[in-house]
Amino acid sequence: MPSFDFLVTIKSIVSSEEELIKGVIRQEKVWLKRFHERFEKPLFAYIQSKVDRVEDVEEILQDVFVSAIYSLPSFSGKSSLKSWLTSIARHEVADFYRKQKIKRILFSHLPFLEKIADQALSPEMAMEEKEIKEKMISCFLSLSEGYRQVLRLKYIEGYTAKKIAQLTGKSVKAVESRLRRARHAFLKNWKSQKNNKKAWATLDQRELSLLAQSFGIDLSSLPHS
Repeated sequence: MPSFDFLVTIKSIVSSEEELIKGVIRQEKVWLKRFHERFEKPLFAYIQSKVDRVEDVEEILQDVFVSAIYSLPSFSGKSSLKSWLTSIARHEVADFYRKQKIKRILFSHLPFLEKIADQALSPEMAMEEKEIKEKMISCFLSLSEGYRQVLRLKYIEGYTAKKIAQLTGKSVKAVESRLRRARHAFLKNWKSQKNNKKAWATLDQRELSLLAQSFGIDLSSLPHS
């Protein structure tokens, strides 16, 4: 049977946590400060055990506190506050790696997509890997045949502007100009989420296979394939 002193200690901890939670929910500065001071070190240590770069650890830690403060009104008290915060940290770490993976997908295939990376990873969109890849192909297919060709030769087949000029019979300057216009058109389609379904029907099977292979997508999972 637990000792009287032990029970008093547990009751004191619970009472202290309840007071802290109420103060944070009320957004009172003194309680917000105590909240950070009390949990910053253990949460930092937990995140650091999962993530290498200190800068990333600090960023994730801030996300944990923001998420926790926002969610505190729904805290049920079924676990300790520390355990609850650790579960939030676990989720934020997993989300961090998901975003890192998607960024690698975007930048490794089409480097100019850096401009829309944050949009693709925002909480409002929260796009997953499969969605990102499918949207990349859909936006690609919505372009004119000329734009598709120059982007495919440059970013998927890896040719230089000089080589593309030789293959297409155009000048290097003309190729570079078309690349700029094609990149702009792709980004515009991405932002407007424009998908040209007719393009799927007219797309050369070799080109589609090349795109699917490059982006790591099963052809059977693509719409209209």
